[in-house]
Amino acid sequence: MCRSIKTLRPPVLPEEATEEEIRAAALQYVRKVSGFRAPAAHNREVFERAVEAITEATAELLDGLEVRGAAARQAAG
Repeated sequence: MCRSIKTLRPPVLPEEATEEEIRAAALQYVRKVSGFRAPAAHNREVFERAVEAITEATAELLDGLEVRGAAARQAAG
């Protein structure tokens, strides 16, 4: 697991993950999988498309997750 990708769901984050946090995690994932910190010019387009697709998939995942007990913790906090 890439250590620089942090958990983005409650209760790890006290509030909903921001778009910036989701995109940063997607970027770290693509960097890890591709082995490139920054792509060469001829790979930039496919690199950016991957970051966008993973950003969207991550946002969809986070929106759909149901964390048991999260509502009770929020009400108590």
